[in-house]
Amino acid sequence: MKTATFLTLKRLPHAVLGGALLAALTGLALGAKQGIQEELPPPPKKTPISLSVDERPISREGKNFNSFAPVVKKVSPAVVRVFTSTKPKNVPGGEYPGFDNPFFRRFFGEDPDERAERPGNRRRFRAPSQHGLGSGVVVTEDGYILTNNHVVEGADEVKVALQDGREITASVVGRDPKTDVAVLKIDAKGLPWVPMADSDRIEVGDLVLAIGNPFGIGQTVTMGMVSATGRANMGIDYEDFIQTDAAINPGNSGGALVDVEGRLIGINTAILSRSGGNQGIGFAIPSNMARDVMEKLVRDGRVTRGYVGLMIQDVTSGLARQFKLKDNQGALVGDVVPKGPADKAGVKSGDVVLEFDGKPVRDSRQFRLQVARTKPGERVPVKVLREGDTKTLDIAIQELPGTEGMAKSVTQPGDDEGTLNGVEVSNLDSAARRQFNIPDSVRGALVSNVDPDSAAAEAGLRAGDVILEINRQAVKNADEAVRLTEKPKDKTTLLRVWSNGGSRFVVVDESKNG
Repeated sequence: MKTATFLTLKRLPHAVLGGALLAALTGLALGAKQGIQEELPPPPKKTPISLSVDERPISREGKNFNSFAPVVKKVSPAVVRVFTSTKPKNVPGGEYPGFDNPFFRRFFGEDPDERAERPGNRRRFRAPSQHGLGSGVVVTEDGYILTNNHVVEGADEVKVALQDGREITASVVGRDPKTDVAVLKIDAKGLPWVPMADSDRIEVGDLVLAIGNPFGIGQTVTMGMVSATGRANMGIDYEDFIQTDAAINPGNSGGALVDVEGRLIGINTAILSRSGGNQGIGFAIPSNMARDVMEKLVRDGRVTRGYVGLMIQDVTSGLARQFKLKDNQGALVGDVVPKGPADKAGVKSGDVVLEFDGKPVRDSRQFRLQVARTKPGERVPVKVLREGDTKTLDIAIQELPGTEGMAKSVTQPGDDEGTLNGVEVSNLDSAARRQFNIPDSVRGALVSNVDPDSAAAEAGLRAGDVILEINRQAVKNADEAVRLTEKPKDKTTLLRVWSNGGSRFVVVDESKNG
């Protein structure tokens, strides 16, 4: 049994301008409403991943390109189709408008005992299975694949189709909804793969190729150029999108955006469209950001981000005049978190951050990205402007709060090893204690979610319960709960759980005859 980070983020919202649909994810989902599925376990050995990165800038000497066929032949075998499927799930009837209307409810029938047990007396019904399509990029010869989080989010099974016709079941190493990056792994060797470029070196006007699986029709290549860099406002926490006019359509999500030398510069992610199809404005996650997330997921099983404890904002023209700045560059400090890293370093409200770790700060968004990518524990010089004078302060970067006790998946879909399948647990923190009224004296692993179709749910385990013991062994945290379910003697598990002010014993029988 393995552990993995669990992060939750709603799907990207649609942006509306003048009543027209503007923003849309490029994943292609077929079927019913998809549920939320947590990160699946990483590979057993958390060893650093070896990625090939070519940091040379491309030649911009005005070459004439009569054909991109050599580049396509080089890259296309490493761009794969990603198929996802989900199992039928019990869904609260209240999620569908009109379902609680007595006129419609009478056609579905109702069990009085079932109705009495339902929270809020809302009927639950079984949503059908569903399927989705997307794309991915093989970046190592031993089968690591980059794709989008929204392509695999909620999937119970993920399969990858290679260009040679093979279909291989993939495990989800990890997902990061905050950047919309996911990492898959297939059990194969000697695969074609795409080397990565330094996406910080791309420039507006560079020619690019987008390769993916639009609408599920098969691999398709489109050509365009880099229209802009550093785009944001697509509804993700950490955004630094490459904009391109290369045609990107639903199903292209997770596909490759490559330069004319066949190096990966981005992962195709979203489009801006009034019609839902391509209108010449597509967005890709820069390869540098994707690589950083991938390395952390493979090495640590989760994504750690730096934290300085500052509330910042962009410098507008009006603010620049008030603070006697020459231009609008930098990030204005609105507030400083007491006793945070920046506060301890001497940063004050009204300072303007000009440089971070020797690199210029253009605006608040870029500063936030720079901090997030910094490894917790490092000390970084930060240049600030204060009342006309510049000062360089040394900040000891901490880990972003709220990421230490993220939920962990006890089991992996399709994994028949271990016990407590369908149960997710997380570490107890102050927020969870307040939410579920858990006393400070209670120690264990918080049940954050239980699959309603699982044996654990049938036995009475519910979200909000705290697992105190597993097979009479004390549980201190989520990692320990996962460890105690990894190599069971049989498929019957004895739990002691705390709930509703007291403890009780629960037997979860996952044997075939249970």
